[in-house]
Amino acid sequence: MLARGASRCCQTLRPALSRTPVRYGKVQRRRYSMPSSAAAPVSPSSVGVLAPFTNELDKIAPSFRIQGSQISIIKSPADFYDTLKTKIRGARRRIFLSTLYIGKSEQDLIATLQDSLRANPDLKLSILTDALRGTREAPNPSCASLLAPLITEFGPDRVEIRMYHTPNLTGLRKRHIPKRINEGWGLQHMKLYGIDDEIILSGANLSTDYFTNRQDRYHLFSSKEVTGYFEGLYRGVTSLSFQVEPSKTPSGFELVWPAENAAPSPLEDPKQFISNSTAVVNSLISPKEALQAPAAGKEGTAPDTTVYMLGQLSQLLKPDTSTELPAVSHVLQTLSAPQYAGSSWTFTAGYFNPAPSLTNLLMSTASSNCTVITASPQANGFYGSKGVSGMLPDAYTLLARRFLEAIHRQKREAAIVLKEWRKGTVGEPEGWTYHAKGLWITLPKENSPSMTIIGSSNYTKRSYSHDLEAGALIVTENAELKKRLGEEQVWLQDYAKPVSLEDFTRTDRRVGLHVRIAMWIVKAVGGAL
Repeated sequence: MLARGASRCCQTLRPALSRTPVRYGKVQRRRYSMPSSAAAPVSPSSVGVLAPFTNELDKIAPSFRIQGSQISIIKSPADFYDTLKTKIRGARRRIFLSTLYIGKSEQDLIATLQDSLRANPDLKLSILTDALRGTREAPNPSCASLLAPLITEFGPDRVEIRMYHTPNLTGLRKRHIPKRINEGWGLQHMKLYGIDDEIILSGANLSTDYFTNRQDRYHLFSSKEVTGYFEGLYRGVTSLSFQVEPSKTPSGFELVWPAENAAPSPLEDPKQFISNSTAVVNSLISPKEALQAPAAGKEGTAPDTTVYMLGQLSQLLKPDTSTELPAVSHVLQTLSAPQYAGSSWTFTAGYFNPAPSLTNLLMSTASSNCTVITASPQANGFYGSKGVSGMLPDAYTLLARRFLEAIHRQKREAAIVLKEWRKGTVGEPEGWTYHAKGLWITLPKENSPSMTIIGSSNYTKRSYSHDLEAGALIVTENAELKKRLGEEQVWLQDYAKPVSLEDFTRTDRRVGLHVRIAMWIVKAVGGAL
């Protein structure tokens, strides 16, 4: 039912490419009624040690029951890019790609999309990026100018390029906040790479570093239902986004607001934009209908894995009914019960600034042998950057030190270790950056994780208040999938080493007053790290 609903939703919500668009002016508005998502029930075999998790998760987020064999785990940036291009070349009906940005020089990716569109006249392509990041370099070459020629070649009936703009950055704030840091007020951050009936969930964007030397996570779901659900969410956001049109201006493109969009422009009427977007998005992420029977697996076998659909779209929702933070919080709260004293977890975030509530929950679990992985300053994507952004690696260093201090105060050193990931130095030959994020849970008396979270979220205050995030919480009884999750958890630590409070006393790890002031300024004016 949910898959059919998502399909209907996609057809209803897909904004018609307006022949009379409105350019940053008043718009005609048409409100859309959208079907609610449905969740699949937990199988009887989940009763027991998993039941305290799944019983509540069923109330928080929509879900599907699938086979663990329908989830593939991709290891390296190069493998991710090869898989993505292979799927694009084989696409028959649809390609939808949601990312923060596509690198302005990604000619190889564009050529792959062109080849697939030329080979198959029935194929349709839709791309969603962030407007601030996607147009930052304009009128010089940018993500928008890279993508606009696709519309020129294949027409608006086959190619749709959308760019989401936050309602939090308007007026004087938009005019005066520097482009390098204005993303702190909110971004389109979902990473959804859907091709026909398969989808890759990741934290990776679509640019050369993410294809070569920036470590992330990537899970491929070969499921019509999972893919259809995320396309429905994708279409909901595109109906709230600007449309890119080719132009003969120096930048090579225009951003227009189609009359068919589900809300007025966020730059013209941010309050009404949020009011309309709440109605659009709330029905997509909330499990309001009765639970549906689980779909049969291959050859009639019972499904052994539940995939919970997580969406954190706080800036579009008033009141906020996002599902990711409640789901993560519930999982960690459950781990605080004495019966999970033999459990363990691994948490990773490339930009280490967990929301305070999550930091407290991580340290309050009954688990032992727990690991936190984050990027070392030399593996941080902002390392060596100019201006305020160049202070971010030091800011994250300060936050990591505070985390270790909290562990020390709560006497949890024996249970939780912090590791920094480093493979060379950013900007130098063979230097990599670290951008992976996620959570793995291994239950008592087990050797491999039964649960993991995969997606775009960095688990920060900004993720839970400013950005648009999407991901999945996987709960599995499939022994092979557990094994593969355990291997993923291990290989991400191949270049990670433990750090202690003593390490932060070294001269090269000390954080200057200017960094603390910069952090304060960003928060004071409404942004978030």
